[in-house]
Amino acid sequence: MIRDALARIDYWNDRIVKDYLRLEKRSAMLLAESKNPEYDPQFTFDISKDILRLIFRIYSRGDQVSELKDLYSMLLDMWELSERLSAEICAKHDLNACRSWIFSLSVLNHYNWCFWLVGLALTLDIADDQWQRLLILIGGEGEDSLLDRVIASRQSDRKIGTQLLHPKPYWRLLKAINAPEEQQAVLLRDFVDHWYAELKRKGKDELWWYIYGDPEKHPIEMGSYFGRWCIEAVAAVKAFGLDDSLCLGHEHYPGDLLRPDGPSTHPARVETKSKLGIFARLFGR
Repeated sequence: MIRDALARIDYWNDRIVKDYLRLEKRSAMLLAESKNPEYDPQFTFDISKDILRLIFRIYSRGDQVSELKDLYSMLLDMWELSERLSAEICAKHDLNACRSWIFSLSVLNHYNWCFWLVGLALTLDIADDQWQRLLILIGGEGEDSLLDRVIASRQSDRKIGTQLLHPKPYWRLLKAINAPEEQQAVLLRDFVDHWYAELKRKGKDELWWYIYGDPEKHPIEMGSYFGRWCIEAVAAVKAFGLDDSLCLGHEHYPGDLLRPDGPSTHPARVETKSKLGIFARLFGR
């Protein structure tokens, strides 16, 4: 069944096939001699973003949650490779930065990226070695009270920050976590309800994925859309045992990540017959 509320099954089939072909092509390019070594750090980080897009598209289409684990491991591989290449290139050319992405939790784009990866790591129950690799990549220990507390649910010695770096929208999630048990379900739903709208930023502060699927600014037909999933909410539910019953079925709440064996928490959607034929079968979909 389709979990996403906006796109049809043919969209997901088409994009997932293209994502796999893109990853295959880019992987082959990594094995070949680089024609532009200075760009390799950014190139490999972009692959990690491609993999995250694919993870969300597979979830959006309605595939088994268990299929996401191998892709998650690949994402870590690419991010780590980007880190190594960046260190080499920056040292060689005496540069402070070799990628356009700003790797600081004070920047919403990176904070959101890291929170998503932590949430996926918790809900997918990734192996301990992968978890430790993720924490090294994220860094930022003691910088943000919310993200630190979520991480501390699995890493008990995590230093907890004293400030919330991005109050809008995350103060609502922190409020739900801190609330008495009988109030948590309502407050968690309040966070999910406001999550997408309160992530809106202008100009250079806009999240890299925010307008994907916007019918005017970046319609689905352009092919960038991968769903709008509030991974931060399921991360908190997994970490603190919050009651998420009021969030089930919400268009932004990926409740199946917490219930991989079903039944699905998403409302049934009309599915049209796939037109991909051999390509869908080629990738076992």
